[in-house]
Amino acid sequence: MEGMNAKFVHVTTGASANPDLALVARLIGDDTRATFCLALLDGRAWTATELARHAGVAASTATEHLNALVAGNLFAEERQGRHRYVRLANQQVAELIENLAAIAPERAAPVSSLSAANRRNALAHARTCYDHLAGVVGVAIAEAMSERGLLDWGRGLRLTGAGAAWLADLGIEVQANSRRPAVRACLDWTERRPHLAGVVGAAMCHHAFEHGWISRVGSTRAVTITDAGRKVLSSGLGLPEEILTRPHS
Repeated sequence: MEGMNAKFVHVTTGASANPDLALVARLIGDDTRATFCLALLDGRAWTATELARHAGVAASTATEHLNALVAGNLFAEERQGRHRYVRLANQQVAELIENLAAIAPERAAPVSSLSAANRRNALAHARTCYDHLAGVVGVAIAEAMSERGLLDWGRGLRLTGAGAAWLADLGIEVQANSRRPAVRACLDWTERRPHLAGVVGAAMCHHAFEHGWISRVGSTRAVTITDAGRKVLSSGLGLPEEILTRPHS
């Protein structure tokens, strides 16, 4: 890690005629830094101590890696008093991480306990992907919306008039004049099929948290579909109970 920070301070977020793609690859191409990136897909800010504990590395090692990721514009930092928090720099970085995870080969990691198996199942079933829903439930929502004509894939993914009316009936407010696309297909790294991202995906996820349709599982990015959420998704999209209920090991 020696001298790493000096190598990354010249990276910029603007357009470049000669982008240093290899630099980004080197930043992500380390097990510890990749672990940090995947953890921050929950859309929240973490402290260096929390990330060090999550990755199983020393605090000093975590700090060196985080300095490199911040200097390379993949992470952004916030300071509150003596505390330093880091998060993914923006939506584009989150999309990059999720897309790479979707094409990466699955790592054969032995499950050493029942609790570890349950955590794995919880992530695969339903989780946040930065600011939208992913996993089995996220993919099922996108497919059900398509089957009901709320999404149209004919000429690129778009929200239909019926879809806009459906969202309004649920009280889901979609931000107007956003620089992000209204709807975007995000390849799910566990299901290998698309879930719904973009402004609409983010608005649906935010609304689901606010109205208690989903709740976080501990400190992970896995979520549970509540009774209220099952009622809405069952009546509104016809999702069956077996999709909405997380299987246990």
